[in-house]
Amino acid sequence: MADSTQRILADVSAGRRLDAQSAAVLASVTEPDAILAAAEALTLAGHGTAVGWSRKVFIPLTRLCRNRCGYCTFAETPRGAHDAYLSPDEALAIARSGALAGCQEALLTLGEKPELRHAAARDALAALGFASTIDYVAAIARRIFDEAGLLPHLNPGTLSADEIAQLRPVAASMGLMLESTSARLCERGGPHWQCPDKHPDVRLATLRAAGEQSVATTSGILVGIGEQRLERIDALLALRDLHDRDGHLQEIIVQNFRAKPHTAMAQAPEPTLAEHQWTIAIARLIFGPEMSIQAPPNLRPGELEALIRAGVNDWGGVSPVTPDHVNPEAAWPQIATLRQATEAAGRELVERLALGPAFTHDAARWTAPDIARAVLHRVDASGFARDDDWHAGSGAPLPPSTRSGADLRAPDKAILDLIDRASAGQDLSEDAVTALFEARGADYAAVIAAADRLRAATVGEGVSFVTNCNINYTNICQHRCGFCAFAKGRSTESLRGPAYVLSADEVGRRAREARERGATEVCLQGGIHPAYTGQSYLDIVAAVRDAVPDMHIHAFSPLEIRHGAATLGLSPAAFLRRLRDAGLGSLPGTAAEVLDDEVRAQLCPDKLSTDEWLSIVRAAHEAGVPTTSTIMFGHVDNPRHWARHLLKLRQLQRDTGGITEFVPLPFVHMESPLWHKGRSRSGPTAREAVLMHAVARLALHPLIPNIQTSWVKMGPGGAAQCLQAGANDLGGTLMYESITRAAGGLNGQEMDGTGMNHIATGIGRPLWRRTTLYQRAEAPRAMPSTACPAQPACVG
Repeated sequence: MADSTQRILADVSAGRRLDAQSAAVLASVTEPDAILAAAEALTLAGHGTAVGWSRKVFIPLTRLCRNRCGYCTFAETPRGAHDAYLSPDEALAIARSGALAGCQEALLTLGEKPELRHAAARDALAALGFASTIDYVAAIARRIFDEAGLLPHLNPGTLSADEIAQLRPVAASMGLMLESTSARLCERGGPHWQCPDKHPDVRLATLRAAGEQSVATTSGILVGIGEQRLERIDALLALRDLHDRDGHLQEIIVQNFRAKPHTAMAQAPEPTLAEHQWTIAIARLIFGPEMSIQAPPNLRPGELEALIRAGVNDWGGVSPVTPDHVNPEAAWPQIATLRQATEAAGRELVERLALGPAFTHDAARWTAPDIARAVLHRVDASGFARDDDWHAGSGAPLPPSTRSGADLRAPDKAILDLIDRASAGQDLSEDAVTALFEARGADYAAVIAAADRLRAATVGEGVSFVTNCNINYTNICQHRCGFCAFAKGRSTESLRGPAYVLSADEVGRRAREARERGATEVCLQGGIHPAYTGQSYLDIVAAVRDAVPDMHIHAFSPLEIRHGAATLGLSPAAFLRRLRDAGLGSLPGTAAEVLDDEVRAQLCPDKLSTDEWLSIVRAAHEAGVPTTSTIMFGHVDNPRHWARHLLKLRQLQRDTGGITEFVPLPFVHMESPLWHKGRSRSGPTAREAVLMHAVARLALHPLIPNIQTSWVKMGPGGAAQCLQAGANDLGGTLMYESITRAAGGLNGQEMDGTGMNHIATGIGRPLWRRTTLYQRAEAPRAMPSTACPAQPACVG
């Protein structure tokens, strides 16, 4: 390999952009192994082992077209067409058949502006009641979304700015292949002769207008239609320039030409696999690690591993229902076959939606509100399609996929290296922790198994729990967190009960009842009542202390500490000392949600900042008040945010040592205002929920030894799985629990020791009863097997 090629590849690998001059040097390379290796490394850096695909249904709305491409068999003439357009009923029938087969994308493909050439198209449109093909596309796309529930991906050809504006409200995404920037191909005898819509300037104008209107767009090039390598490079650079402007290209397709009988190019040579690989690799080097690079899998049967090695991370749409109408000679691979081929290359096949994973996090920017809502409700934290129907708090069992590591591939070596480093107690980078959160398939199974081994080595086989009582002393709150269905205004009524305030006497009564039933802890939290002061919180502590002098008081999140301190004119540290002296034993590490201000700005903008939360918890530790730590995840966050959260906790614990445990709290979406407004996901998937416990065990080792799983959020079966994925604690019995139920959760108010023991022994592990600070607690004289009776004051 020439020194110049080595230097160019080293520069690109180090993050330098590939320019036209350097790409031209690579165009002359005859031995591309180093180019392919560099491209594959960039792909792994940007996408890990995931290879996307979309389960789609292919709806050819019309085969009429005003262009006459030299390689196309999709377009027909009116003489050969049975009907100029699919009827609405026909289009909807295809869409519904796709929905029944699990498809989430409807690809509407058609010839370009047929009414400008064919009277039959004009007559058919008039009979349907439409003035143009674009009008008809818009109407059908709307019906497909509304009536079949599929996300429309529209391929109507070149468009004006007004036509893009017309289609944008009904499109999850759009597509327009650039194909080539070589005007030479439009000359007489070329593949694009007699194709007014294939001139590069026309297609680039459409792609530019799509970016200006924030339309997520798929584009790409066609390889082997007579263009040269330098012309391919020119086309890819033109696409990159457009993407630099507006960031709207969600995917670049590098498609190989297939010669078709009865076309002008029937005898033209098809590009070799090596030429296709080289072009994919150059596309990857030009666009870098983050861009999604696609090659259609049905056009290279038996050669998919070679495409992955060149830089592919996506197979595009594959239909279990309809053929590839553009390439009817090339059958779609069976999904099982596609998965097998992907895994043989050491990758994981992951389903996505019509809106690409990188774009779903900001769906409101790229799509209309109703489509953005549908997208967010259907994706996981990485932007791929949810792979299960499980939801936190629903009471449903976790799906089998979270229990199984059955996979044709071995775990990725990079993941195994990260596991080894974490198990040795080494600090991991943000990128490393993010990669663990992205684990799927064999990688997921490896992370889960490693976390379970580390749990056993660190804290043993025992499963701990604390007998406690939750006392939510008020649900009136002056904050309006987007995720919260518990808090209410002063006089709010709802199906889940009225606003309430518990008196100090009632708080004391519940503490006494808790002691009579064996509790060693009361957990006190509530809304930030506008009339409460720091003295209110001191009075609550006094009520418990007077009622049960030796009860451990686990009370007040950092948000309540800030509020109480401010009302008394004290610093949080000074207020914490007063609470400690009054009898406060420990602080719940709630109100953390996700410790990243990017997330908090959407989730709880008027709440604590990340730095404030960390500062108050640090002050508690310095005052001798230990705390728990939590994360509430699965809404507007992503794995990188989770990694930042864990690393902040790790550093805090390294500094203070005051955190007793880490508690993952999966978002319960059912009654969440943010979810109902279409601005959040539907909670974490089962894989993500279990993985949060496992990655926490690895990333926080050895500084935070206790990982708790919430039986309220996960359900008993889910909690059992988490106990086999790094968790060692079941939390509390939670008499009077109400916050999760207010959010729509179905699990009960309380789980007694018998229920806890059933979870532990069901996985072959012993149960032990602990105190708040993880000391062994004496068994209570009586452990009732029934839940605490519902009372009017405890259903708020």
